[in-house]
Amino acid sequence: MSKPTLTLASGNAHKCEEFSEMLGMPVRSLKDVPGVPDFVEDGDSFEANALIKARGLRNFTGGWSLADDSGLAVDALGGAPGIHSARFAGEHGDDAANNQLLLEKLADQEDRSAQFVCVLALCGPEGEEWVIRGECKGQIAQKPSGEAGFGYDPLFHPEGYDQSFAELGAEVKHRISHRSVALEKLLAHSDRPLARFL
Repeated sequence: MSKPTLTLASGNAHKCEEFSEMLGMPVRSLKDVPGVPDFVEDGDSFEANALIKARGLRNFTGGWSLADDSGLAVDALGGAPGIHSARFAGEHGDDAANNQLLLEKLADQEDRSAQFVCVLALCGPEGEEWVIRGECKGQIAQKPSGEAGFGYDPLFHPEGYDQSFAELGAEVKHRISHRSVALEKLLAHSDRPLARFL
């Protein structure tokens, strides 16, 4: 019996690569699904937006879908940028502008504690649903460093490390990141929902 296909509700090549590497299996992206509609992420939490994407993709394909909604929550900013992390500076995915705005907002702040948050929503064709949250705590640096990674990685120093995610590299990041924590929780879930793909 062939294994079912798992489709990630994202066209972000970085995310698909991370999930494929962490799971040790191929994961389809939205670019592999012709005609898939845009899913309006109008929820007020990571959990709500992850479910919107996973349910929408599941309903469109009739198969298994995995969605993540992730972002950076900075304590001194009341949890911002939060669900608006990708478009913090206005334009979606402008990493340099987002990082610059974050540094500006923290210029006079002593508390630079923050956490990367990832919520995974897995939806199955028979109405199955799992929602899992993972976090990685750390600090926002005074300036960016490192060439690897994406998003806020050059500014985020995870707890226990003197380097940013962009300096630590994929091997370390995949072991301790918010996405890794959430995925490990999903893999270890008592229902074993991912076992059918592995």
